[in-house]
Amino acid sequence: MSTMAEMEPLTSGASNRIIPILKALRTALLFIHALVFSVLVLLLPRRYRRRYTADSDAEQPPRKSVKRWRLEEEDTFKRRALAEGIDMTTGNEDCRCSTFLFYGVRRNALFTRSWFPVTGQKKGILVIIHGLNEHSGRYAQFAKQLTSCNFGVYAMDWTGHGGSDGLHGYVPSLDHVVADTGAFLEKIKSENPGVPCFLFGHSTGGAVVLKAASYPNIEEMLEGIVLTSPALRVKPAHPIVGAVAPFFSLVIPKFQFKGANKRGIPVSRDPAALLAKYSDPLVYTGPIRVRTGHEILRISSYLLRNFKSVTVPFLVLHGTADKVTDPLASQDLYSQAASKFKDIKLYDGFLHDLLFEPEREEVGQDIISWMEKKIRSRV
Repeated sequence: MSTMAEMEPLTSGASNRIIPILKALRTALLFIHALVFSVLVLLLPRRYRRRYTADSDAEQPPRKSVKRWRLEEEDTFKRRALAEGIDMTTGNEDCRCSTFLFYGVRRNALFTRSWFPVTGQKKGILVIIHGLNEHSGRYAQFAKQLTSCNFGVYAMDWTGHGGSDGLHGYVPSLDHVVADTGAFLEKIKSENPGVPCFLFGHSTGGAVVLKAASYPNIEEMLEGIVLTSPALRVKPAHPIVGAVAPFFSLVIPKFQFKGANKRGIPVSRDPAALLAKYSDPLVYTGPIRVRTGHEILRISSYLLRNFKSVTVPFLVLHGTADKVTDPLASQDLYSQAASKFKDIKLYDGFLHDLLFEPEREEVGQDIISWMEKKIRSRV
């Protein structure tokens, strides 16, 4: 095995953007100053407060919140139209494809996809949870490989991703994504009784899947989970970032730090795959937002503390040259998990996006073979 590449600090999961909070403290302090000033205004005697707010209202321009909401809604509709326009067949006439909206636990519209063999035969179902900043449409080629082996496939865009509701690239809570994943799986199980179901998660999506499977009501619906390059050990760029992130994620959750974007970091050794990813309008490539970064730190920290509690059957796959997430963390998960049915596959020299590497067919077949082995073990 080759020497592990030096890991980058706090990443976005999909494209390795760092949150340089220290460089943005001046802006944050200005915000706090304005917040304190507003509190002082509220503490003024009522007669002075009325006079002050009346004068202020006369001078202030119209509030921007409604306009901002409309812009976000327009952006969602544009992204949904782009998501609908993706070719899901990739030249494969042997599968049935569809898209539909699924309403999550907070009643937000989530864009979803499905692929099924035309024969109608299903030896199992794989539910795909994509990584941070990408979308389900990128997995059409993998879905084609799965359906050719008689597996049905579902995929869901998280909130703020692909064709789903929400500000593009913004994740208010990864726990919401976990809950949506559980609800989506429950719907799939009800529509496909008796069919073995697996959850698949890539990068931060792998962290979501692993946490979802830690809940007994979700684990009992699963035959197993598959994790590619999971975000299990994410560290902040500086210790002070981890200390102040919870506070800033509350007061300025959607704030984007200028200079935080590391667009185009190599996540595949295939130049065509890299170009396709970073030129895809549905792949978010802007600076990461404060709350999103904090959520990645939070779920990573939770999972690290609970490796020994993992009991769900799993397969974890990682490239040894991955510069986005830590291959050693995947090894620790495999070593420490209490699961009786578990496997690990390390690919020497591979980068982060395993299903977009030149050897993607080999990686896909390894996943299919593991699911078939797990299904056979039921007998």
